[in-house]
Amino acid sequence: MGEVKTPRQWFLWSIALIYVCAFASTYVQIPGLYGDEGILPVRLQVPKVQRPLLEQESLLCLGPYLGLEPQQTLELMCLLGVALGLGAVLLEPLRDSLIYLCLQALYLSLYNVGGDFLHSEWDVLLLEAGVLAVLVAPLGLLHSSYRYHDPVSFWLTRWLFFRLTFCTGVSKLASGDPAWYDLSALSHHLENQMSPTLLAWYVHQLPDWLLRLGAVVVLQSEIIVPLVTFFAPIRRLRLFGFYVQLFLQLCYILTGNCSLLNLLRITLSFSLLDDDHFNSNSSPKKKKGQDKKPRSYGQALVSYLTLLVELAVYLFILYSFITLFKIQINWEEKTLSSKTSFNQNGFNAFLEVFQELTIWIGVLSFTWEAVSAMLNCVCTRGIASKLWSLLQWAVITAAAAAVFALSVVPYTSMSGMSVSKVLPAVRDAYSAVERYQLVGAYGIQHRLISAEGRPEIILEGSYDGLTWTEMNPMYKPGNVNAVPPIVGPHQPRLEWLMWQAAQGGDDTSPWFTGLIQRLLQGKPEVVRLLQVDEAQYPFSQRPPALIKAKLYNYHFTDPAKDKTHLQNWWRRQYKKEFFPIVNLDDPTLNKLLEESGLKEKFPVQPGSDTPVSQVLSLIRGHVKGLSGSLVLSTLLATLAGIFLIKAILSWALGNRKPRPASADHKPKKPKEPSEMAEKSQAPATSNRGSKKDSNEKKDTDRSPRKRK
Repeated sequence: MGEVKTPRQWFLWSIALIYVCAFASTYVQIPGLYGDEGILPVRLQVPKVQRPLLEQESLLCLGPYLGLEPQQTLELMCLLGVALGLGAVLLEPLRDSLIYLCLQALYLSLYNVGGDFLHSEWDVLLLEAGVLAVLVAPLGLLHSSYRYHDPVSFWLTRWLFFRLTFCTGVSKLASGDPAWYDLSALSHHLENQMSPTLLAWYVHQLPDWLLRLGAVVVLQSEIIVPLVTFFAPIRRLRLFGFYVQLFLQLCYILTGNCSLLNLLRITLSFSLLDDDHFNSNSSPKKKKGQDKKPRSYGQALVSYLTLLVELAVYLFILYSFITLFKIQINWEEKTLSSKTSFNQNGFNAFLEVFQELTIWIGVLSFTWEAVSAMLNCVCTRGIASKLWSLLQWAVITAAAAAVFALSVVPYTSMSGMSVSKVLPAVRDAYSAVERYQLVGAYGIQHRLISAEGRPEIILEGSYDGLTWTEMNPMYKPGNVNAVPPIVGPHQPRLEWLMWQAAQGGDDTSPWFTGLIQRLLQGKPEVVRLLQVDEAQYPFSQRPPALIKAKLYNYHFTDPAKDKTHLQNWWRRQYKKEFFPIVNLDDPTLNKLLEESGLKEKFPVQPGSDTPVSQVLSLIRGHVKGLSGSLVLSTLLATLAGIFLIKAILSWALGNRKPRPASADHKPKKPKEPSEMAEKSQAPATSNRGSKKDSNEKKDTDRSPRKRK
C-alpha cells in the first residue's frame, strides 16, 4: 500500500481500487452483455466506415490492428484496467498522472460503447473523479519536489463532493416527491433500493416514528450539513461534515449493499480532511514536564471567536433540524413526531437563492486556495525553483479553473435550478467537451418513491403454454422466501436495468428485447447473468419455447401483521403484464428486434487466432462459470492478504534491526591523570576555534563544565 499519509494519497489509492472493482465487474459480464451471443452484441455498434483514429470515441477501433474481435477488445481493455489499477493500489510510484490518464481513457471507451448498461450515475461519477485523479496525481516525468499547487487541484474533489451530496439531497425535494415531504421515504426506500440486504428487512421493522426521524437526518445530512461545513475555514467543522457523510454511507452500505457510488462518496469525502488528521497519531509526543509556549492575547482571542462560530454552526444545524421538520417529543408514549414545515414552492424559492450563493462560495474558496498556493510558490528559495513552481501553479490553476467553470453548467441543470445565469461562453465550452465526460450532472435521475411497493419484473418460461416457471435472477428479489443477497462491490448491470425498467414501465428497450431473444435461444452467456448455478435455473437442459414477463409489487413482510408470511422475506401482489407471450418466430418479437437493430443479417465470422486472442481465451476459460460477486470478493481478499503479509514482514524486519547504543549508555573509561592535566591547562580561547574543530570536540569529549 505504500506510505499513505495524506488525504490526497488516500484519494488516489481509493480511486485506483475503485477502478479495479469497476473493470473486473464489467469484465465478468462482457460475454452476456456484449458478446457475439449476448444481449447487445458490441460488433453491431462498430461503424462500417472507419473514421480517423483521433475522431474515434472509443479504443474499440484498435481491435482490428491487434487481430481481435470487438468482444475480445472489450475484454482486453478491462484486463488492462484491472492490471493498471492493481499496480497503482500496490505500488506508490504507479500512482502517477499518466497511469490515471490511461485508466480514464479505458473506462471512457467502455462508457461510449456500453449503451444503457454503462450509463448509470456511478459511471458518470467515476469518469469525473478519474479526471480529477489525473490532475491530483504527480507527473513522474517532471521529477519535481515543488508541488505547492496540490491544494488547488485537490480542492476540485471537495467541490465535486459538495455538488454530488447537495444535488442528491436537493433532488429529493425539488422533484416534488411526496414520500420525502411526508417523511415516509426511508421506510419505502429500504424496499425500493436496487439491492436491499438482510439488515434492511430488520431496519424496516423499526417503529414508524424512528424511520421518519431517519428521513429527517438524511435530508439534513445532504442539504444543510454540506452548506455550512464543506467550505468552512474551521477545521473541526469540516471534520464534522466528514464523519456525518461517512456515517451516512456506512448506513447505505449496510442496508443496500456496497455499490461503487458509496465507495466513490467515501473516497471524495477525504477532501474534507487535512494532513494533520492522519499524522496526529504518528507525531512525536511531548515529554512530561515540557511546558507549552504561552499564547498571545491575539491568538487566544482568535481561538475563542473560532469556538463561538463553531458553536453557532452546530446550534444552527440543531435549530433547522427542529423547526424545519417540526420535531416534537411525546414523553408519555416515548416517541417523536416530525413533519415538514415547508412546501415545494417554498423549497424552490430557497433553492433559487442558495444556488447562486453556493457557486460564489465555491469561487471564493477556490480563489483562496489558488492565492495561498501562489504565495507558497513565491516564497520558494532560488530563482529557478521559484519560476518552475510558479509555472506548475499556473498550468494546474488554469486547468482547475476550467473544470470548475464547466461543472457549473450541469450543476445548474437540475430541477429547481436555472442554467440561464451561466455565461453563454461556458455553456458552449461545455457542449464542445460534453462527450469526454469531464464533469457530470447529479440528482437528475431521482425517481419518485412508490408507496405501493417495489415493482419487479418477473420472467416466466414454458414449454407448452400451460405450465409456467419463473426465472429468478441472483441479485434481486424474485422468490419471496429467498434471503436478500450480498452483492457489492460487484455491479450486476442486467439487474440494475431491470430494476430501472420496472420503475419506469418501459418494455420496448432494445436490451429487454435482446434479453428475451437470447433466453428463448438458451444462450449460456446470457443465462449466467441470471443464474450461475445451473441447478437454480429451471431451463438449463432445454430453453423455453415461450416467455412472458409480469410486473409485481414487492413489500417486506411484517411479522406483526403478516401472520401467513412468517417464513418469507417478501410478500407480493400481481400488478399487470409487462411483456406479452412470445416465441422465437413471433412477429412482435421480430419487429422489435428489427427496430432495435438486433436482427442479424450476416453470420458471425470466426476470429483470428493470434497470441493475444489465445491469452484472452485462456483467461476467460478460468473465469467462466464464476459469479461476479465471487470474482471481486476473491480479488479483494487477495489484495488484503498481500497487505497483511507486507505489514507482517515490515514489522518483523523492523524488530530485527540492531539498536545503536546511545552515548549516554556507553561504558565510561577512567581517564588518565595526564589527560586531565592537559585539558585543565588548555587556554580558554580554544572554544572559539573553527566550526569543524568544535564539532569534533563535541563528538569526542565532554566539556569541562559538564564534567563538574
